[in-house]
Amino acid sequence: MGALTPLLLPGMLMLMCGLLLHAPSRHGARVKKPNFIIILADDIGWGDLDANQGEGKSNNTPHLNLMAEQGLRLTDFHSPASTCSPSRAAILTGRYGLRNGVTHNFAASSVAGLPLSEVTLPRLLQKAAYHTAMIGKWHLGHNGPYGPTSRGFDYYLGVPYSNDMGCTDAPGYNLPPCPACDSALTRSHERPRDCYSKVGLPLMENSRIVEQPLDPWTLTERYASAATRIIHAARQRGRPYLLYMALAHVHVPLTPPPAPDASGADVFAASLREMDRLVGAVKSASDAADKDDTLILFTGQWRFPARTGRVSGPVLRCVLLCLGDNGPWERKCQYSGSVGPFVGKWQRSRGGGSAKQTTWEGGHRVPTVAYWPGRIPANTTSSALLSGMDIFPTLLSLAEVSPPVDRRYDGIDATNVLLHGGQTGHEFLFHPNSGAAGRFGDLQTVRTGTHKAFYITGAAEACGGATGRPQLHEPPLIFDLQRGEAEETPLRVGTPEYRAIAERVARGREALLWDIATDGSVSTADYSANASAAPCCEPTRAACRCNAHTDTHTDTHTDTHTHTIG
Repeated sequence: MGALTPLLLPGMLMLMCGLLLHAPSRHGARVKKPNFIIILADDIGWGDLDANQGEGKSNNTPHLNLMAEQGLRLTDFHSPASTCSPSRAAILTGRYGLRNGVTHNFAASSVAGLPLSEVTLPRLLQKAAYHTAMIGKWHLGHNGPYGPTSRGFDYYLGVPYSNDMGCTDAPGYNLPPCPACDSALTRSHERPRDCYSKVGLPLMENSRIVEQPLDPWTLTERYASAATRIIHAARQRGRPYLLYMALAHVHVPLTPPPAPDASGADVFAASLREMDRLVGAVKSASDAADKDDTLILFTGQWRFPARTGRVSGPVLRCVLLCLGDNGPWERKCQYSGSVGPFVGKWQRSRGGGSAKQTTWEGGHRVPTVAYWPGRIPANTTSSALLSGMDIFPTLLSLAEVSPPVDRRYDGIDATNVLLHGGQTGHEFLFHPNSGAAGRFGDLQTVRTGTHKAFYITGAAEACGGATGRPQLHEPPLIFDLQRGEAEETPLRVGTPEYRAIAERVARGREALLWDIATDGSVSTADYSANASAAPCCEPTRAACRCNAHTDTHTDTHTDTHTHTIG
């Protein structure tokens, strides 16, 4: 993907940007509700952010580094799960998968998705007069009432699931490499593992397919143009808005700007740099949309805007939360990211992975930066124990919207941490199984303070194919992350410290499991699949091939097209 113009708005991490009209409350002035832009990175590691690397760091994320210098770096922030669908469901509902029903990934052939009984963040903001839009990866069901526009979004443009869940004509970098849609290898029984062949990767607008297979190398530009239109249109309407961007960076297949003869490490670094430029472009676009209200100087392409002065009246306020949906996909080897110091040595020494799909720190601790000029002190750090589930109650609090009282939530309002220097987060944070040993969704690892207890380990694939044998731990395996963030040496069973932590963890785990068992609002997801449920705009063509801009059977004179899903 090539360079973007300064005002384009692609994204990749997770960003909330609020614009409020500034007026001291003592004057009784009306305050406009904040706008929110949420941008979620895919498969990014804690160590992929330069600001987290310390000495000898690379220079792959200069815009994020500057954002950290001007804002708040959250060093103990965790994805709600270690794989795609459960993490996204928890972010949008503020509930663990054992409550919202989403415990593992949905497939291209899934007939359903996030249970319809679940209430989502966009739905609540939509009811509060917000304009709601989504761009990017949904992965919570694509048929009928399960798609984004049926779950609270007024507009949607994106891919209904992961970008490796369909073939394309120009595949990106992956391990193993996947063939193009119409290649002989695609049609044979010899195609590599995890490569899709019969259905092209679709690009959807609202509930309709506009291109299949899509061109992954142009996706960022298309998302950028759509995001820019959404921001400017919302500004013209004068309504607050939620824009949720869940982009492909840095999930395989990687499609960075071309670099001849690049190694795998070079390809991943190029993807990171592109991702970082997208963050700069996001900020530029959101600021440019309100340039009449705030004096901001943009000095060069993707450079973080310098504040050169203020005018009286409205002042721009932006909260940027940059994070990922889970840790790196370790078995993709040179095309996966860095967990930093959170390497899970205990597991690695026994074989098997310790990142994505696991409950080791590398699987769920993600890089996160918060930026809000005038509200968040610059160059600060918080070690509060927080989760992506906290986005739900925090945004609702900032928007002054009350969540429904007929259900129980697991996220906490982190406003005090973001705005007032608070250092208190979750008393307990539970990490569900996301594809390693054990049952999907089981809360098999518990964090409290600096201690972390494992009830089961193993069975996640590392680079090279080793998985490590599943192993139950009763009593639990307990680490003190303050003594060793690499999770190498557990506490000795029977010591006073071990007994105290084990008892505390057992009480906390039992209390949560009882709370879930007695929660009348628990949902159950339908994970049934049928080949006919896969998005396919033209079943008579190979790979369901179609293009709304060129096919004669498509009405190109309207804003909607004829390939409806569901």
